[in-house]
Amino acid sequence: MVKVREPRSKSRSAKGADDVGSLRGSTRLEAKKQRRREGREAGRRRAPILTEAEFLARRESVNREMVVRQSGDRTQIAVLEDGVLVEHYVTRGSSGSLVGNVYLGRVQNVLPSMEAAFVDIGRGRNAVLYAGEVNWDVAGMEGQPKRIEFALKSGDPVLVQVTKDPVGQKGARLTSQVSLPGRFLVYVPDSSMTGISRKLPDTERSRLKGILKRVMPENAGVIVRTASEGAPEDALEQDIARLQAQWDDISSKAKSASPPTLLYGEPDLATKVVRDIFNEDVASLVVSGDTAWQTVSDYVTSVAPDLATRLHRYVGTGDVFAEHRVDEQLAKALDRKVYLPSGGSLVIDRTEAMTVVDVNTGKFTGQGGNLEQTVTRNNLEAAEEIVRQLRLRDIGGIIVVDFIDMVLESNRDLVLRRLVECLGRDRTKHQVAEVTSLGLVQMTRKRISSGLIESFSTSCEVCGGRGIKVSLHPVDTEHVESPRNRRPANAVDPADVAARALAASEAVVAEDEEIADVDLVEEVLVDDDVIDDADEDVVDDDDSEDAPDVDDHDDDDDDDDDDDDDDDEDEDEDDDEDDDGEDDEPDDLPASDSDEVSGVKPNAV
Repeated sequence: MVKVREPRSKSRSAKGADDVGSLRGSTRLEAKKQRRREGREAGRRRAPILTEAEFLARRESVNREMVVRQSGDRTQIAVLEDGVLVEHYVTRGSSGSLVGNVYLGRVQNVLPSMEAAFVDIGRGRNAVLYAGEVNWDVAGMEGQPKRIEFALKSGDPVLVQVTKDPVGQKGARLTSQVSLPGRFLVYVPDSSMTGISRKLPDTERSRLKGILKRVMPENAGVIVRTASEGAPEDALEQDIARLQAQWDDISSKAKSASPPTLLYGEPDLATKVVRDIFNEDVASLVVSGDTAWQTVSDYVTSVAPDLATRLHRYVGTGDVFAEHRVDEQLAKALDRKVYLPSGGSLVIDRTEAMTVVDVNTGKFTGQGGNLEQTVTRNNLEAAEEIVRQLRLRDIGGIIVVDFIDMVLESNRDLVLRRLVECLGRDRTKHQVAEVTSLGLVQMTRKRISSGLIESFSTSCEVCGGRGIKVSLHPVDTEHVESPRNRRPANAVDPADVAARALAASEAVVAEDEEIADVDLVEEVLVDDDVIDDADEDVVDDDDSEDAPDVDDHDDDDDDDDDDDDDDDEDEDEDDDEDDDGEDDEPDDLPASDSDEVSGVKPNAV
């Protein structure tokens, strides 16, 4: 028996094609899961870059140093690898970072369509909590769609942690999945998650898994850091006990406090960087400054006494950054163009949506071989420098790299593998996508705080950070009215001034022609001295200081009101804002008329 399928309804199919699809649960949560799934699949497809022996050999061959300089209320920390600056951290006493702080906040507003909630944490501007950062296990949403409007209501107290500092007009980013970092691991309360860094060798991962099964509490999870490699079991157990005591203190404060209030504050920058970076791989840590030395030495003595022999106080008469050539390398990192040792160059531009890196050969002409080999060698060198610049400038978000085109697929894979290999030294979370059809390499890097350039620069007051200055009258104001070209109601229009000046000049010319005709008729009867006196009177009248100046009207018209657009919400909501293109200047008047207007006598108007 053959079953005949009924034809589809045209009206239903047409309507379905135009309908906007939706998810039953949280869109942000589903996007987060999708990114993790794609990252795992890409990692399985990609072949191992280094063996365990190669990884250990390369790590031991690099000489790592840390330098801390305190100058007034500003503290700077530099991380060097073989004398080359690769990371830089800076903080000021009045503008410390909020990342890691735990607050008991109060929900101010919930936006279901944006899957976000605004939370008051007592810092003036409300912070934002997205649905993807909600701790659904604690929210008790079993059997219900994971939507933020079901978990939070206006006025509810909520325990949150800052994951990103406020930037510009955007508030801080929050998460309700609190995590407390320690020296060897990250403590995650109210979770069953246990993770170990993939940067560790397989044998070490197996050893750490066995230790965690014995020392882990039942109601918490941990994320083991790379610093735990080779750490004894008692050191890991002490780290867990210390972090668990911190969480118990936070929980007790949250029960008695009224929102908004600070429950736990992260230590200062020096302590955080030393906690996260200073380990057995760092050969020395040099500290300049009394306060910084006291803070760092106290932490190392209490938490990592085995590293106390690598801690040194700077006793020189000069500047510690100058001796290590840190200032020189920082100045180069603030430039847009980066020169490669072989002669090539990088051009790094940051836009509203992403950061774009362009690779150029520059003066590099190769070392023999053909063009394909020359281009590939330049791209390999550029890949290493790109990773260094990303770490040093602390560039986050979407990053697109335009390598020089290569013909062979094997060479493209070689450059991509070199890029991923160098990114293995980067502690910041990142993800590299495949090469696009246009030969572009796409990647993402987690943005936590403002970058290097933002820390040492301010937007230009003239151009507003665009890098260009738009001409005063780029378009015809009679046909196009933009907020930046809009004039006050009582302002004088330059076109009206030009029209009046043209009419006045024509009247003057006509009057001069009539006077000339009369002079021709009476030329024989009038004495020459009288004509000379008349000419002198005309010249004196033209040079009168009391005559109005036509150019003054044009200058007054330039005082336009600049109505600023709402372009401050640039990153938080990822709104794209197109720049207005420059139109050609209006050419309303012929060249002869324009010349006649420009030559109008002042008293004619």
